[in-house]
Amino acid sequence: MKKIRETLEKALLEAGNILKRAIEQPIQIQYKSPISLVTETDKNAERVIIDIIRRKFPNHSILAEESEPQGDSSSKWIIDPVDGTSNFAHRLPLACVSIAFEEAGIVKVGGVWNPFHGEWFWAERGKGASLNGKKIHVSKNKTLKESLLVTGFPYDRRKRGSYYLNFMKAFLMKTQDLRRLGSAALDLCYVACGRFDGYWEFHLQPWDQAAGALIAQEAGACLSDFSGRPMNIYGKQTLVTNGKIHSEMLAIIKKLL
Repeated sequence: MKKIRETLEKALLEAGNILKRAIEQPIQIQYKSPISLVTETDKNAERVIIDIIRRKFPNHSILAEESEPQGDSSSKWIIDPVDGTSNFAHRLPLACVSIAFEEAGIVKVGGVWNPFHGEWFWAERGKGASLNGKKIHVSKNKTLKESLLVTGFPYDRRKRGSYYLNFMKAFLMKTQDLRRLGSAALDLCYVACGRFDGYWEFHLQPWDQAAGALIAQEAGACLSDFSGRPMNIYGKQTLVTNGKIHSEMLAIIKKLL
């Protein structure tokens, strides 16, 4: 596992350096859909990450946002080279590199690096989670009325915007406030370190949440789908809370599904 950790750390750092340099340069944008962007930085960072992994683990599988899946090994790297691409494309420094290592269907190590704010989130299964080397834990708020929540909007929001806004309205009436940052990986990490008390989102991809979900779990978070079953990073429903407000959030979500 030491070699896994070292490789993941190197990939995060080198990709993060690419992001930090590129945000001050002209940003070339392509459109996968009218609201789904990809930049040259996404592609460059992903190539660097995969190259670092391949040098050490040539037979491992790769699941990365901007590439076709590679390999059929049970040892898998799950990569988002720029989580928060829309932010990055507008030079908003709320974006990060997210990399997880999965073995036989279980995420064992995850790292999220926001080079713009110098935030290094890290977790190993069974060993807790940290921010810049210091242990982190979820918040202690016990009720929704004292909670700050965060969410995101799926790419089908132009067709189902009113549906998703129903959830925002319901939670807005029950909480201190809501936020929408534009990076699922950072949302999860911010629940992990107690900045947010809860997070919900539809239709995330594995690379959006694999590392952040492990970090949140290791920090004491409760993770489920919208029926209350254990969350699956390959599923389409994500609810992550400090545990104390989980049942309240589930009750509201279930009424609106």
